[in-house]
Amino acid sequence: MAAAKTDLVIVESPAKAKTIERYLGDGYKVVASMGHLRDLPKSTLGVDIEHDFTPDYQPVKGREDVIDKLQKASKRAGTVYLATDPDREGEAISWHLKELLSIPDGKARRVTFNEITKNVVREGIAHPRDIDQDLVDAQQARRILDRIVGYKLSPLLWRKIRKGLSAGRVQSAATRMVLDREREIQDFKPEEYWHLTATLKTDKGESFQAAFHGTDKKKQELHSQAEVDAVADAVKGKPFTIADIAHGTKKRSPSPPFITSTLQQEASRRLGMTPRRTMSIAQQLYEGVDIEGEGTVGLITYMRTDSLRLSEDALSAAGTFIRSHYGEEYYYGKPRRYKAGSNAQDAHEAIRPTTPSLTPEQVKKSLTGEQYRLYRLIWGRFTASQMANAVYDNITVDAACAGYVFRAYHSRIAFPGYTAVYDDNREDEEAEDGGKKPLPELTVGQSVALQKLDPEQHFTAPPARYSEATLIRAMEEKGIGRPSTYAPTITTITAREYVVKEGKYLKPTPLGETVTELMEQRFPDIVDVKFTARMEDTLDRVEEGKADWKAVLKEFYGGFSQDLDKAEEALQGQRIKVPDEVSAEICPNCGRNLVVKSGRFGRFLACPGYPECSFTMPLVVEMPGKCPKCGSRIFKRTSKKGYTYYACEKGAACGFMTWDVPTKDNCPVCGKTMFKLSGKGQRKSFCVNEECSNFLPEDKRGYRYRRSNTAASGADGAAAGETGEANEAPAKKTAAKKPAARKAPAKRTGARAKREST
Repeated sequence: MAAAKTDLVIVESPAKAKTIERYLGDGYKVVASMGHLRDLPKSTLGVDIEHDFTPDYQPVKGREDVIDKLQKASKRAGTVYLATDPDREGEAISWHLKELLSIPDGKARRVTFNEITKNVVREGIAHPRDIDQDLVDAQQARRILDRIVGYKLSPLLWRKIRKGLSAGRVQSAATRMVLDREREIQDFKPEEYWHLTATLKTDKGESFQAAFHGTDKKKQELHSQAEVDAVADAVKGKPFTIADIAHGTKKRSPSPPFITSTLQQEASRRLGMTPRRTMSIAQQLYEGVDIEGEGTVGLITYMRTDSLRLSEDALSAAGTFIRSHYGEEYYYGKPRRYKAGSNAQDAHEAIRPTTPSLTPEQVKKSLTGEQYRLYRLIWGRFTASQMANAVYDNITVDAACAGYVFRAYHSRIAFPGYTAVYDDNREDEEAEDGGKKPLPELTVGQSVALQKLDPEQHFTAPPARYSEATLIRAMEEKGIGRPSTYAPTITTITAREYVVKEGKYLKPTPLGETVTELMEQRFPDIVDVKFTARMEDTLDRVEEGKADWKAVLKEFYGGFSQDLDKAEEALQGQRIKVPDEVSAEICPNCGRNLVVKSGRFGRFLACPGYPECSFTMPLVVEMPGKCPKCGSRIFKRTSKKGYTYYACEKGAACGFMTWDVPTKDNCPVCGKTMFKLSGKGQRKSFCVNEECSNFLPEDKRGYRYRRSNTAASGADGAAAGETGEANEAPAKKTAAKKPAARKAPAKRTGARAKREST
């Protein structure tokens, strides 16, 4: 009797293969395809537009050995289980594998795992299905749409603007969003407003602060010095009366568990991780990590999802864990279920730990630092989502004088609830300054004396530039892209230098503006946010079997090809010049303003007078204020490990360096630049001049870690993570790691310098 054939399971990565093979045991061989093995050719369009958009799929070059091994293994196997990722792209990869390896219909079975755990893997293998052709067609439509846009538009950009440029359906819309925000900032007109704070004192000598609220009839805002003076003149020298004391309770509910976009946003905000790095680490946690005493364990569910749905098993496990570890009062009392947005595909669960009882501290020794921090974030958010509300006791006191009301506020936590596990630190509350200091015992009708009035002038601020995290949030809200495309889109537009990062914010470059303006004029649909969102909805309809993918391509291409022909005709004989990005730096050789250029090693400053003058220097970011030691400019720098610090432009000749952020404010006593702690929210500035009576010692600045103000120890401290704000380290080491190597651009002359300056 012939021995039973071993079944073959094909996954995408070796890490996942190792985990799944351990769960399945004898009778199964698990191998990795290492991603795509068949795709459109790189050298040509690869789509026969004239014959119903037929794609010309080819084996990926350089993957011949993998294909050969899989073909042999699939022929020897009984059943071939195609277990690629549970999304559109994963479905398409399974389909390509079936076609490429010539696996018969009855032999090829599709399985998906929302989490890599023994029960889910075995359950998936026990209930295979056919390949979902609608999912495959939706991915084919996306792939071909993007190929047509890229391969038809990019050559036009090469001829009319600069070689090496590219255009894409989603990347062009994302660049447009960054540029539109920059236009909003440039067009913004600030409006004046004032805060007026009264320091009041009881007859027992206890003082508290109350902010101007309005009149005794309605809330009022102060918009000018004259309005402030009118209030000040009315209340000066007069007693204040406690007009009202209101006690209340406020409940705060936990945030829902993570989806792809919110995970990327929180990892950026809390951990300083780029979206791309976040997804890379999340992939490792999903595929499996060697846990001491447990073996290889998949710690989280699939991380590309827009659904807030949670399985009943997960909800039950979370409730059991919360009750046993925190107490019955910390459990909400019943499972919390959350609804996803209207645009959600809802194909998978929310991102959660596969085993809620496996706490971050239990697995910490087996994880890298990044894996631990990200797992702790995911575990905490999910666990908190099933816990009781946090409860706050609030007290509001109104002090009245001359028909005006000043309001004091205090809030204290009465019951921590879910914040015992995960504190949201929501941005609006994080920015609030008031409510922290307890108020003295007060009664209605009590008189309090005015000690002083502090007026503060402010101006409304323009909208902030997008960070990677806020751009992802905006893309999600507008329906641009899908969970699997957010991080790659941002990587693409920064790699093409359509957008650059200044600190953590994204700013369009002159190149990005030039390309986007051309697209707005000639291809308005491609950069139109609403059009791009509608196209995503259309692809969803293909996935649902409600639209034919080739009909979608035909409808799109009709208008696109007409726009392409019109653009070629209108731009015939033209070459669009990208304006230089002029800096404030002056060339020491000829006195011209240096301009930003791009080369093999990134962006740098160069003299526009080339070839007469070939001076170059590294790109620097000048901060407000002056060096408190020598009065020179302060530059933003990056340490060996990629952490941000601030130093005098004279470098070692001066020696000033700090982790604190220079401000535009000067000390009212010594007149030198004041600094503030890095991080989000309102931060109070302080003086760092030790000879000034207004000097604030380091131990009173609120640092979470001990800091050093010497350049030598500062770089080491950054490497050890001693900064108050986590900054993302570079993805790979470059010459910028050694300060001496950064001067290399200045040595470029002749033909090489000419090439890099264009």
